[in-house]
Amino acid sequence: MAEQTSFDAATYTALGTARERVALPETTFDGTVNMPAMHLAVKAFLANQRQATAYTKTRGLVIGGNQKPWKQKGTGRARQGSIRAPHWPGGGTVFGPHGDRNYDQTLPKKVKQLARRSALNARARESAIYVIDAFTYTEPRTKTLQGLIARVGVDGQKVLVLTDGVKPNVYLSGRNLTDVQVMPYAEASTYHILWSDVVLIEAPAIGHTLEPVAEKEAPPAAKKEKPAAKPRATKAAKKAAAAPKRSAPARKAAAKKVAAKKKTTARKTASAKKTKPAAKKKPAAKKKKGG
Repeated sequence: MAEQTSFDAATYTALGTARERVALPETTFDGTVNMPAMHLAVKAFLANQRQATAYTKTRGLVIGGNQKPWKQKGTGRARQGSIRAPHWPGGGTVFGPHGDRNYDQTLPKKVKQLARRSALNARARESAIYVIDAFTYTEPRTKTLQGLIARVGVDGQKVLVLTDGVKPNVYLSGRNLTDVQVMPYAEASTYHILWSDVVLIEAPAIGHTLEPVAEKEAPPAAKKEKPAAKPRATKAAKKAAAAPKRSAPARKAAAKKVAAKKKTTARKTASAKKTKPAAKKKPAAKKKKGG
């Protein structure tokens, strides 16, 4: 099966109005997809992001261990000179990282170019490249870029927006969107192109100059109807609903328990009245003998 060597892409305005398709330049989009070159480019990009901040302490940097844990002879144990030796728990680390490792990887210029061209061709084969005529944003506005992505039909996917040079208003419009990256076309690397599911390229970046067309208004978004509010139940109703329904035998048993409890309380009150001691009479005062 012959490989496709020419591609065209759907074209939209900056607000998402569809227009005629345009052919992608054959100098870049020639159908070449070199997997080993892309692998090397992505591996080098990720390696160059490493900061090499891992650091371990040797026995000279660990606190403590300045004296022998026990005397040299007479204990029956093996001789030790410090509790911070590498074979002790909490001791120093041998041959550990010290924050001076260099992870940088470089690739030949032609390999980088081949990898980037292969990534763009891979997205073109998937029909995942869209052309935007011109990003003429006068102010940064996230809603505008989000509306463009929704009208193109790539909402919910990882989107890479490539502009013709540095455009701060477009960059600031997409900075707050998690699945959107905005950068100049010349600065896009193989990693960024392969990270994305869809690539939006501004027409002048690939050599096209498109005349402006009339914008069509986006269809109004359908508003979701809110469900009618349910009447609030009272506390008594909530308790009644939450309480489990009892069967007939259970209700009878509960009624018997209540009746028995009442009888026992009545008996206790009656017995308490009977056992109350009678009030003692005060002794009469003795009469004094005549004096």
